[in-house]
Amino acid sequence: MSGCALSPELIEATRKFHGHWCPGLATGIRIAEMALREIGSSEDEEIVAVAECDNCSVDAVQFLTGCTIGKGNLRIENLGKTAFRFYRRRDGKAVRIVRKPRPPKQESPRETYLRNRYVSGTLTPDEQKEYERMRERQCDSIMAQELDDLLECKTCDIPMPPRALMTDSLICDCCGEEVMETKTRNFRGRTLCLPCFQKEGGL
Repeated sequence: MSGCALSPELIEATRKFHGHWCPGLATGIRIAEMALREIGSSEDEEIVAVAECDNCSVDAVQFLTGCTIGKGNLRIENLGKTAFRFYRRRDGKAVRIVRKPRPPKQESPRETYLRNRYVSGTLTPDEQKEYERMRERQCDSIMAQELDDLLECKTCDIPMPPRALMTDSLICDCCGEEVMETKTRNFRGRTLCLPCFQKEGGL
């Protein structure tokens, strides 16, 4: 079957969670779709995801798979690649899902103009509508593609990250604020948070 297998209601909920509709979010929806197919969804911390990017796709993966930054089973290791590693704790299955290379972008002069105006924040209201229609077409293309034509699912041999640490909080001797024990530095006999450590001349 061609196109995204997720329900329109779930896609719309993902759009609302992210705040806008864009090609990055559409790509993330398709990555999450493949992750659900290959690994399943996460009940609590059963599934671990590692994002190799920090773009809009991360929100879709977080919303749809149950892997979240707050629980510690979604981590960002920003390598600048639209790729995610997924791990299933119960049996150790691990996959890496990456967007397949695309042909060189063939933008029209108008598309380049609109994109540059968007980046500089100088779109007029009419240009903003035109730009949104352009992105809508890009999103429609991503959502309509066969999943295996858009993405590649590879075996992953990178070890699974450990469970998130639960540590005590200490009081910084400089600013007086609580800070995780693992994020402190001992400097000349004082316990310092990282910002205070840097202010004191630490590297």
